[in-house]
Amino acid sequence: MFRFIACLLATLLLSGPVAAQGKKRIDKAADMPRFTYQVQGKLEDLVRDEARFRAFAAQVRRDNQSVLDGYEIADKAAQRGLMGVLVQIDFLDGRYADAAKRAAEIRALEEKPADKLLSGMLLQAMVAAQAKTGSISSEAYRAEVGRIVTSELAKMPYPVVENDIRGAKSTAEIIGESLVLGNVRDRLQPVVNKAGGILSSDFAPGIIGARYALVTRLPLKQTLTRTYTAYLAAHKVEKPDIWAARDVALPTGRDYAPVKIAVWDSGVDSALFKDRLVLDAAGKPALIAFDKYENPATTDLIPISADLRARIPAMKSRTKGLSDLQSNIDSKEASEVKALLSQLKREEYKAVVEELGLANIYSHGTHVAGIAMEGNPYARLAIARIEFGHKLLPDPCPSRELAQKNARNVQAYVDFFRKNGVRVVNMSWGGSAKDVERELELCNIGKTADERKAIAREYFDMGKKALVSAYASAPEILFVTAAGNANEDSTFAEVVPADIVLPNLLTVGAVDKAGDEAPFTSYGPTVKLHANGYQVESYLPGGERVALSGTSMSSPQVAGVAAKMLAVNPKLTPAELIAILQQTAGKTADGRRILIHPAKAVAAVQARKG
Repeated sequence: MFRFIACLLATLLLSGPVAAQGKKRIDKAADMPRFTYQVQGKLEDLVRDEARFRAFAAQVRRDNQSVLDGYEIADKAAQRGLMGVLVQIDFLDGRYADAAKRAAEIRALEEKPADKLLSGMLLQAMVAAQAKTGSISSEAYRAEVGRIVTSELAKMPYPVVENDIRGAKSTAEIIGESLVLGNVRDRLQPVVNKAGGILSSDFAPGIIGARYALVTRLPLKQTLTRTYTAYLAAHKVEKPDIWAARDVALPTGRDYAPVKIAVWDSGVDSALFKDRLVLDAAGKPALIAFDKYENPATTDLIPISADLRARIPAMKSRTKGLSDLQSNIDSKEASEVKALLSQLKREEYKAVVEELGLANIYSHGTHVAGIAMEGNPYARLAIARIEFGHKLLPDPCPSRELAQKNARNVQAYVDFFRKNGVRVVNMSWGGSAKDVERELELCNIGKTADERKAIAREYFDMGKKALVSAYASAPEILFVTAAGNANEDSTFAEVVPADIVLPNLLTVGAVDKAGDEAPFTSYGPTVKLHANGYQVESYLPGGERVALSGTSMSSPQVAGVAAKMLAVNPKLTPAELIAILQQTAGKTADGRRILIHPAKAVAAVQARKG
């Protein structure tokens, strides 16, 4: 979830040693160098005006290259990010050979199987097509790009690249000028206005990316849509589903123990679980909630304002449409979302994007809960609701007061779990120090980039320390969290709770139904298990069944298996649960994925119980 609505917020780790060649080593994303740029006038004009853009891009090129030349960056994803911006600038500057060379260097840094095949493919096709036609805007150029991409895809193993091409097709289908420029107009422009024309290196790539999309991707919209559609249509081969054979559902009527599981998330439609809820001393559903201001709340779902309540059915429909679009499912909902986003009017961007964010928040916790409770009649659900922001600009802005209240509330959540006898907690959310820093800039807090870095570190460390302390205070509870959807090393990015190391905390990555690594899943040393996180079906509030994707969907599968194991043997400790889950899982040949095996895990517990 946090890829879309990042929130929350141990200690600052020591920087790494200086590299032998004299470069300073960077071991954390928050320690990347920061730069600022003076911008005159409107950002949209900067994006559209070639001369102004070239001057701005030259500064960004200089700074990105200085980081690559002057530092040893421990994380390949961070290196790829810097180089990717340079590739875009090279192409826009007409330095096509340089762009192609740099794209090849990025491919050499890729880590996932699909990325190793697809990285730079389109860029290389564009460069080759330009060389042949002498243009990047003619019909001949577009046709040649399509021909080259078709030829390259034909050489690739479909099962490996399928999910990525589905995503590429949906991106091509929804791209439009308003979608490209909306972030520039409605999110970054207010920041620059408040900051007196200053934009940081955190947001500068958004300017580069916007012009790159307008100049290179938007003109190829129809070409790429046709090319990817044809490719997928020619390969209508269903991947094998490894999870059906691995699944396990506990039968009713056994002498298994009730197991209390908490979904610490954006809220749950408790009516869907009726007699399967944990009840408090008064006989009411056990619930703890705090709103976005960190004040106590009483509702199990995020309150929807009166003017938006009538929009709930449409919001849920769009949630399904986005998911179907991502998976190349031809549905009414997908067609509606595709039309909405690709034909978006300038003045509609903010309202539409914020409503999509709200729909995600409203639905997320219920969907996660349905996965965690699946196949376990002995599971009882406790609801712990947190409230995420969905606005383009932070509301509320980060503050020391909010950070302090959050730290207290984190412990209150865990105290609630202990009081109610919860044994497993799922947490499909997260945030990083850089997330806080970006929010500070969006709120015009901090006079300089270095000042924002210091403030963000203070607030982030406060939150992380509180999480570590709270988890450690409940050694009898297994906490399960999502790795994240940023395709990055969660440890380098300092994403909490995914990068926290404790004996009762387990971080989960995502694969698809065949066990192939999901394009979006983050990774790193704390990711110990993988589960299906691609098009997993569960509930939306109200009871509709929809398939969604994300590590948010893989994490509750592991939490659900742990709850089944505890139903069979409630004496198991978190350390024992983790050990059995790992011992019964299978490592893939490339060593990148450790696939859970629910049936084997439960069978191992039954055998141990004897």
